[in-house]
Amino acid sequence: MATISQSFPQSQAAAEPDFVPVARAASVLELVGNTPLLEVTKLTHGVLRPGVRLFAKLEGFNPGGSVKDRAARRMLLAGLESGALGPGKTIIDSTSGNTGIALAMLGAALGYPVELVMAANASRERKKIIQAFGAKVIYSDPLEGSDGAILLCREIVSRNPERYFKPDQYSNEANPLAHFETTGPEIWRQTGGAVTHLVAGVGTGGTIMGSGRYLKSCNPQVRVIGVEPDDPLHGLEGLKHMASSLVPAIYHEEELDGKIQVSTEDAYEMVYALGQIEGVLVGQSSGAAMIAALGVARELKEGCVVTIFPDFGEKYLSTNLWIGWKGWNRSRLTRLLAKCRKESANATI
Repeated sequence: MATISQSFPQSQAAAEPDFVPVARAASVLELVGNTPLLEVTKLTHGVLRPGVRLFAKLEGFNPGGSVKDRAARRMLLAGLESGALGPGKTIIDSTSGNTGIALAMLGAALGYPVELVMAANASRERKKIIQAFGAKVIYSDPLEGSDGAILLCREIVSRNPERYFKPDQYSNEANPLAHFETTGPEIWRQTGGAVTHLVAGVGTGGTIMGSGRYLKSCNPQVRVIGVEPDDPLHGLEGLKHMASSLVPAIYHEEELDGKIQVSTEDAYEMVYALGQIEGVLVGQSSGAAMIAALGVARELKEGCVVTIFPDFGEKYLSTNLWIGWKGWNRSRLTRLLAKCRKESANATI
């Protein structure tokens, strides 16, 4: 098996610096990427030092509504290029939701049937969106989370391996490569090379691995900080508590400069704050990313912190995320910011 150094580009020049959207697209595949970077100013007003700026990359602007469009596109294209994906094949993978939506969307555009394995407790909105693209959904035990979906998907493929093309987002190097080729270069370009810290959630690890490698190829001093739930029994869809999970093959923690753990409760509170103060409705993994990014930014005298908001919040309106939003006010934000500062001082970064 090829090592990372053999199979993965290591330089800035190896990426796609000219990856920009077309004015008129021939396929939905051409609409993936080049998402906007939003400076978070209202929520951070009076909180950060004058020389510190905090930005969020809004991946909900991808056509499938999430950062996972990037990895899905790259993995399918790699399959087509290698011949592993071809006539008669069905695309299959396990997902917590967003990768499934991306595969369903892109599979429809490419003309391939799609089957997806996901935990039965995934949000109602995600299930319906996947079905709207014509994909078949197979539900795994909700108590086993994303790991249960992974294991069930492996079992299904093993019964009839010739039928399926399994991108395997947890092991496919095309996943982080997508972010080395697009997300990283976009962040570098959008900040004018000023980025000093990348703070991103860890699910498959693709986003933080690929983007982090690219940014460090441009400036080795850029610090890359991972974000994960603080408890195995968390409510942060899309993120993994690595100590209690099947660790994705593409995730290499030794490449990170640090990790911050965030509680489900705090992530939810930040979602409410972002919606009512910044006017940005995001999902819980974005709330967790913002908590961590803000903690990093508050400790800096100067710097440019960029975090990733993986998706918007409309796919979670029927979930427990919104149980506590009623009665939300700025006094709750004050308490949250104080807690963020205390926890960031104790974080491993």
